[in-house]
Formats: sequence, C-alpha cells, structure tokens
Amino acid sequence: MSARTIAPADIRKTLTVKASPERAFRVFTQGHDLWWPRTHTIGETPLKTAVLEPGVGGRWYGLSEAGVEDIWGEVLVWDPPHRLVLAWRINARFKCDPTVHTEVELRFADAGDGQTRIEFEHRKLGNLGEGAPETALRMDPGWALILDQFKSVAEA
Repeated sequence: MSARTIAPADIRKTLTVKASPERAFRVFTQGHDLWWPRTHTIGETPLKTAVLEPGVGGRWYGLSEAGVEDIWGEVLVWDPPHRLVLAWRINARFKCDPTVHTEVELRFADAGDGQTRIEFEHRKLGNLGEGAPETALRMDPGWALILDQFKSVAEA
C-alpha cells in the first residue's frame, strides 16, 4: 500500500484596509509595483518591477534587473472594484511552470467608514507539484508579508 499524499490547505487571509474598495483595488492592481516586495521573485537576478496587466488575460510577472520577464501567472477574473482572480503558474520549486494552475483570489467589500474588507485566498495548492505541502507552509507567512506591504501602501 502506497502512502497517500494529503493536499495542502488553502491559504486564507482577511484584512481591513483604511481605503475605499476602488482605491484598494487600484493599489493592488495598477500600483502593484509600489508594494510588491523585491525579495519575492522567481528570477535569476533581482526584481526591478512587478507587473499586473489589467483585464482578463493580462499577464502577471516580474521584470528582472537583467530585463527578463519572469511569468508568475495571468488574470482570470477582473471585476473592479469587487473581485480579482489570478492564475499562479509557479511550482513548488518556485519556478514558472505553465502546466501548474493554482489560484489567487481577492474580494474587496465596503466595510463602512472608508474601509475595505479584503478576503484573500490562494487555493488548489495541491497542484504545485512535488513538495506542495511543504511549499504551502512556506507560502503562508510569505503572503502575510506581501499583504502587509499592500495594506501600508493602500492606506498611505
């Protein structure tokens, strides 16, 4: 009898940002490069620019200092200022793999008093490939850091 691999749990985060849903969505998308940590890249050289192209089919990638576009994924759902779903095309070894499909979803909801409640989910992590459970555990605090960076810029 072979050992059965247990799929990693989805990563879920909830945060409240002191900004309207329109501003929060705009900062997350159009302002992506303003808050994405330079330490979080899959490139061989340092990250110069983080890019999230608008609209369904838009590319999500890092542009390295060497001028190389390191693909992270693409936009699956673009519904400003309510919802954004991105395909994550990075495997458990943090390399681009077009056959990998996990999803990053953000929902932006008006929380009153000029605030937005954001529901974040990175799902289908079993699709990361070999080493998925361990990688998912490493990704959880990484997403916390990334979302904190976003929140700081959205509230500025």
